[in-house]
Amino acid sequence: MNKTYPIKSIKNVKKLKNYYLEKGSYRNYLLITFCLNTALRISDVISIEWSDILDENGKIKRHIVLKEKKTGKESIIYINKNICSAIRLFLKNCDRGRYVFESRQGGHLSRSQAHRIIQAGGRGCGIGSIGCHSLRKTFGYHAWKNGTPPAVLMDIYNHSSYAVTKRYLGISQDDRDHVFKMNVL
Repeated sequence: MNKTYPIKSIKNVKKLKNYYLEKGSYRNYLLITFCLNTALRISDVISIEWSDILDENGKIKRHIVLKEKKTGKESIIYINKNICSAIRLFLKNCDRGRYVFESRQGGHLSRSQAHRIIQAGGRGCGIGSIGCHSLRKTFGYHAWKNGTPPAVLMDIYNHSSYAVTKRYLGISQDDRDHVFKMNVL
């Protein structure tokens, strides 16, 4: 199995998000935006139904509440403004079925199809080979870079130690060097 890494460049994150937006592929744009902003595993993302994110009046809920497939733990995810905008854009331009990430054959996207979409986006916008887990790691990497306490990231990822989270996020010697370069007293 290939090791995945976070997308460390914000410029590349924006290129990836815009790749499907510019193509008018609103489902795929929503998929990328959703993965980058929730830190959920792809198996949890693809199984989300519209009733999980829209209330009975069709308004976007503030939170998604779901039971993670891998851990069996309940996860409550805030629906931020980026996700809200992507949802609104999708709803304005597309028909909706039961699942947010509906397959053309019915039901939700498969994990392999979601992976192909994300991989094609990475290649198409010139950032190289990425996978579903790259987006989950990208969320945490940029949260860490923006000052999110390690304990919060450990909780989001359900990791047992900071060492696991640090390895997971791909915190490298370059990241460490940057801290020393910036923190000149």
